[in-house]
Amino acid sequence: MALTGFFVYGGLGVFSSSTIPAATSTPEPTYETYKVTMTAYNAVPGQTDDTPEYTSIGAWTNPDIIAARSSDLADELPYGTVIDVLPATTTPNCGYKFVSDKIGLRVIGDAMNARMRNKIDILMDNDPIRAQEGLLRNPAKALGFCRDVQIVVVGHVDVKHIPKTQTALAAAVGLADVALK
Repeated sequence: MALTGFFVYGGLGVFSSSTIPAATSTPEPTYETYKVTMTAYNAVPGQTDDTPEYTSIGAWTNPDIIAARSSDLADELPYGTVIDVLPATTTPNCGYKFVSDKIGLRVIGDAMNARMRNKIDILMDNDPIRAQEGLLRNPAKALGFCRDVQIVVVGHVDVKHIPKTQTALAAAVGLADVALK
């Protein structure tokens, strides 16, 4: 004798397969977004404290991964928050197009001067790039001052174990299959 249907035994009784609701798809995650002003900095004494090789929380100043935030954003963007910067608008003095390939995902691992408000600062390397009118410029200076930039919170990492590469950071927050900028 063949048994047809699907039965579940337990505290809920017996159900046939015809009464089990269809599987639902997992909803897409929603991410917090913020509109901020974005600038960049270099890990040098004139732009940091007297230990430019470390951030304010003791993390290594990795120009591929680290971003700083203003203190008024501490609740929204605590240390270890991973953000994705959406393409910046073309506000005057914003050179996002010259450095977009250097931004990628970022970990909030540094703090800005207390007088700053609603701002993130992207750590950049010191190697000159071709920027405005083909001139060689420091990437932080090439970025300039970008207003109304949208950032998206895509995850969180332990600040004692910040990934060292964009690929490792993407994997740490479950975005390994996403093409990085």
